[in-house]
Parts: sequence; C-alpha cells; structure tokens
Amino acid sequence: MKGKSRFALYQGNRGFFPASLQKSAREELVKTLEGRGHEVLTFPFEATKSGGVETIEEGRRYARFLHENRGKYDGVVLALPNFGDENGAMAAFGECDVPIFIQAYPDDLDKMAPATRRDSFCGKMSIMDVFVQCGIAFTALKPHTVSPASDAFKANIDYFDRMCRVVRDLRNLRVGALGARTTAFKTVRFDEIALQRHGVTTETYDLSELFARVKSLKDDDARVNDKAQALAGYARWDGVPDDARLNIAKLGVAIDDMVGEYGLDCVAIRCWNELQEQLKVSPCVLASEMNERGVAASCELDVGNAIAMRALQSASGSPAACLDWNNNYGDDENKCVLFHCGPVPKSMLTDEGRIEEHAILATTMGSGCTFGCDVGRIKPADMTYGSLLTRDGGIQVFLGEARFTGDPIPADFFGCAGVAEFPAMQEMLQQIGYSGFRHHVSVTTGRHLAPTAEAMAKYLGYKVMLF
Repeated sequence: MKGKSRFALYQGNRGFFPASLQKSAREELVKTLEGRGHEVLTFPFEATKSGGVETIEEGRRYARFLHENRGKYDGVVLALPNFGDENGAMAAFGECDVPIFIQAYPDDLDKMAPATRRDSFCGKMSIMDVFVQCGIAFTALKPHTVSPASDAFKANIDYFDRMCRVVRDLRNLRVGALGARTTAFKTVRFDEIALQRHGVTTETYDLSELFARVKSLKDDDARVNDKAQALAGYARWDGVPDDARLNIAKLGVAIDDMVGEYGLDCVAIRCWNELQEQLKVSPCVLASEMNERGVAASCELDVGNAIAMRALQSASGSPAACLDWNNNYGDDENKCVLFHCGPVPKSMLTDEGRIEEHAILATTMGSGCTFGCDVGRIKPADMTYGSLLTRDGGIQVFLGEARFTGDPIPADFFGCAGVAEFPAMQEMLQQIGYSGFRHHVSVTTGRHLAPTAEAMAKYLGYKVMLF
C-alpha cells in the first residue's frame, strides 16, 4: 500500500492585509505537514512579491509550477494566512486536476488592528464563492478557520490525506481480470468502457495463461519454495497434502508474476471450478495473503468490488476484503453474517486461519481437489463498507459505516465469517437490492466514510449512495 499523500502548498495574499504573515505561515505549515509524514512541494518564496499569490500573473506562475511538477503531488493545501485574492487563486487553479483543501488562519481578538488583522474568515468565503462560479472542485472542512498548530487542523489533514489517496489510486488504476466471468454469476458483469472513462483500465487474461505459468514452475524452484515458506507462516496447514501445498505455492508465484509483469494494482479471480479441476486447489488463502500485503484480490471475477476494495484500502491505509451478504443472524433485523471462502486478510481475523478443503465445492467435486479454503473468524471492529458497479456508462457505489461484533458463529460454519451490525439494515438492503448491486460487499477496518465518499463523488465523478 502506498504511503501518505504528497502535498503542494499554495498561499493566498491580498496586499492591504499584512503580507508579513506569509513567511511565518509557510514555515509553520511545512513543519506541521512534514511532521504528519507528508512530503511538501513549495512554490519559491521569491516567485511573488510577498511569498503569497495575489495577482493574476502570480497565479499563472503558480499554475505553471503545478504543471511542471505534475505527478509529484496528490493534493494542494490552499492556505490563507490573510484574506487571499480571488483573481490569483482563479488563475492558479483553473486547470488543477487534484483535490484542493482550503485552510484559513483564525484571527486573534487582541490583533485586530490593520497591521495584524488577517480577515481570512471572509477570504475563505470569497475563494469558495469564485471556485463554485468557475467549477473548480475543492474541499472545505470544519472549523471554518483553523490554526495549523491545532488538533482540528491535524484531523483535517488526516481527512484530506485519505481522500487524496483514494483519488490518486483510482484515477490511474489497472485491474486484472484473471479468467472469464464466473459463468453462473451474472451479478458481476461490468462495463470496461465506463471504467476506462473514469481512469480505470481493465486487463483481461485467459486462465490458460495462468495454468501455463503454473506448469512451467519446477517443484524445486527457489521462488516456489519461498512462497511455500511464506504461506506456511501465514496460516495453519495441518492435514493439507504436500501436493496441494506445492500447487498453491506455484499458483501464488504465477499470480504474483502476472501482477508484477502487467503492472496490476488489484485483481479479480475466476476462482472456480477450473482451478479445482486443473490444479486440484482453491485460491482462497492466496487472495487472503495478497489482500494482507495490499494487492486487493476479489473472488468470482468481481471487478467492481476489486476496485471498491482498492478504494477502501486507500482510504483506511489497511487491508480490505470482499465478502458475501450471506446469512441472517437469528431474528436480529440489524445483524447478518458476512462470509467468504477465505480471502479475508490475516489482520482482520481473530487468529491465523486454518487451511482446509472447500466444504461446499467438495460436495460436488469430491474430496482432495479443493484445498486452499482459509477458515477463520472476523474480529470485532468498526468498519467502512461499500460496493461498485457500472451502469449506463457511469460508475455507481454505495458506502456506509458499521461494525463487526463479537457474536458467535457456529463452529461448523466454514470459511471466513463475522457477524456485522448495521444501522437500519433492512432498509439498507432494500435500497441496495432495488439499485441492482452485487451479492458482494467490500469492507475495511475503521470509519472512513466521509473522505471516501467525497473523493468518489466530487473528484472521481461517481454516483454515490450513502448509509
């Protein structure tokens, strides 16, 4: 998973307010942002009369600065040490293609004389006004004015960072579809062109390539041995035959090779039943391990949820998982069992998983050809959840916040499962069902709904439904 966002810094100025505040503001902002782990790209102080942008010409210089450094920053912190001129800001950001966070310094009640008064409160309103007029997307958070030294500013930067990561990671995303759509699941159909128009490139690969890569790997290949050892430390393998362990390790190496060679950010896997027929294994534990290290891997060729997983992972900075809306939980109308056969990352489980046969597939395919299912229980935690689909040339998502509880699940319930509690779950299920969303839902730990939703709706152009 990529690190924290890199920011470009902009400072607005208006001449009849104290320009002397620009230098101290720059020092404070850079120190605070770098102290939060962010790289900061600064506009040369001498490029303008005061160190802050005021005139149209100074704004154009800043626009050129952004253009010349494109790719070196994920968002812009637009700081207003004093009022900040609208003309300079309009010229600077007319073609900006990254999120913009507007921060306004607060005035001190004992510094209201003309030589020390900022009026950034009013200046922020003016910048927001002209940006709306010009169709420039921006982010403004509460409180309206905030000191960079405050905890509120640090919380704002955390929010902006998470939002910028979602925008950055989804705008130039490469998702690999490993195999054709799982034949029985019409629910995971998607529109490649709609995704491409939103910056998401889908690369499709026939399973024959994956099988050929697996068969080309020798039993004593050092990479196969390394993968087998890594997997042995990732979960419990008691009772798994040696040939199944070997084939799972080879399959893991082959998938990793495809991810690396084709530059894939996430994958969706056609996970049955050809893998069981040809290789005599299930890929569940491999998906779990990939998710744990930040390569989002969804089941049943659900490309939409591979993308949703990537977005949630970017927002949280933690692994994500793709689960089924699977079972009611007794008579509780706000709880259900979320489940899948084993792709849940280890860090989301109460304990390391246990590798077994795929209990459901084994009932029809027979014993000995479905090992790889990772059995575990999802630990209690807050979560952010969502799902993504394409419709009529656009992208639609739903997002919400809920929690995994510590409620028990029967011991004979196979795969990875957890009891999830949602506010007004019955109404939510009605809405997502009538909207045509999948039987899958993507989840990550923590509460990150707001920055994820703003990134998708405002900066990525998705249609977002919130719960």
